[in-house]
Amino acid sequence: MQLKGIKIGLAVTGSHCTIREVLNQVVRLVEHGADVYPIISPTVDCDDTRFGKASEWKEILKKTTNHDIIRTIIEAEPIGPNKLFDVMVVAPCTGNTLAKLCSGITDGPVLMAVKAHLRNQRPVVLAISTNDGLGINAKNIGMLLNMKNIYMVPFGQDNPTVKANSLVARMSLIPETIMNALEGKQFQPVLIQY
Repeated sequence: MQLKGIKIGLAVTGSHCTIREVLNQVVRLVEHGADVYPIISPTVDCDDTRFGKASEWKEILKKTTNHDIIRTIIEAEPIGPNKLFDVMVVAPCTGNTLAKLCSGITDGPVLMAVKAHLRNQRPVVLAISTNDGLGINAKNIGMLLNMKNIYMVPFGQDNPTVKANSLVARMSLIPETIMNALEGKQFQPVLIQY
């Protein structure tokens, strides 16, 4: 897989239980030659959880990508006018982010980055991680699957016995989904057994 010279905006949102898995994929993207620029939501920027500390996530992102982290709406706004990225990736993409994206809400750096990037008709890859993907957020996933320039990392139920509505993307498929999205194609199959 070749991503040499591809500029990727990587937005990380607050599904804290999957952040480490996403960071492993950032390493793969860089190893494949991509130039990755990190963007984080306020919860990733500030909140320590049982899954890790905000300072740890930021240190890993900065060290792996060799770029400063975009942390504010003001820092994210130039992404569109300056056409900074070839592709935007939101991973993990929470249900909250899905809902706001569907409704055109721009209240943080991640949503501003996506909105700014989409204005240039460039691909956005979403790697969902939400406990209500088959519940209240199912309609938003359906809408996003039908939106131009939106591509989904294949996803499935991560624990149907305990969390019947929970959906999580297979984060290891982020690179393949990016490659297909850059060609205007949705990586298949979208629905997988997790």
